Amino acid sequence: MKPPAIPITDDHIHIDPQNGRGIEAAKDFRRSGGTHIFLVTKPSWSFGVEAASGEDYREVFEATLRVADMIRETGLVVYPVLGIHPAEMSRLAGRMSLDEAAAIMMAGLDLAARYVEEGRAVALKSGRPHYEVAPEVLAASNTVLFHALELGGECGCAVQLHAESGPCTDVVEMAGRAGIPLNRVVKHFATPDTPLMPSFIARHEDIPALARAGRWFTMESDYMDENARPGAVIGPKSVPRFTRRYLDEGLITEEDAWRIHAGTPSRTYGVDIVLP
Repeated sequence: MKPPAIPITDDHIHIDPQNGRGIEAAKDFRRSGGTHIFLVTKPSWSFGVEAASGEDYREVFEATLRVADMIRETGLVVYPVLGIHPAEMSRLAGRMSLDEAAAIMMAGLDLAARYVEEGRAVALKSGRPHYEVAPEVLAASNTVLFHALELGGECGCAVQLHAESGPCTDVVEMAGRAGIPLNRVVKHFATPDTPLMPSFIARHEDIPALARAGRWFTMESDYMDENARPGAVIGPKSVPRFTRRYLDEGLITEEDAWRIHAGTPSRTYGVDIVLP
């Protein structure tokens, strides 16, 4: 049976013409049935940027927006997500104090928020290291994360959270203090136990059951587009292919698919996802 025509949205993907397959990867997504992507800023070092100020991230953000324009020429709808990778803290701390590193990262997020206010991006990216770090590094990272949540509250935009695997329940209190609704705090690479807005890797085994239960969530590939790590985390075709498989095997309904790929991201990011 031919699957119904529905939007197919990848909530977290990287496209990198400099270090990866670039536009060819985006074309793979489209040929597989993909229609919308949330294009997430890669780490600054992917662009050869070693930040010494918040303004230094402008080069990273502008490069991301240029890639978004290139992808749009393939017929895909692209929503840029700009921000600072949490691993930046570890890199900066090798050159300066943690307070200085946090200040630079927060200034970079201030710059990203201005892009959102100008309508050039739809959301911010922040978080904390997903690997074990010293308590003082974690504390500095949480300071940066809280600032990102405050900016999201002020801008009325979502914040994609790159953090450790697990529920991140402490972020609920942080979001409350920051004034950002929980349905706009997106847990990238989520687990089902999170109280935040989950974005699940497309192959996550619980997707069919969660969809049938009416859970609000999105799907992502976290495709890195790096020639040194081909196919990591999963390939650009993954979100369309897994969605089609779930539909073909009767594991999810068309209504479920619309909620995953149109209803949830539209509500979360304040965009209007429709078939192009």
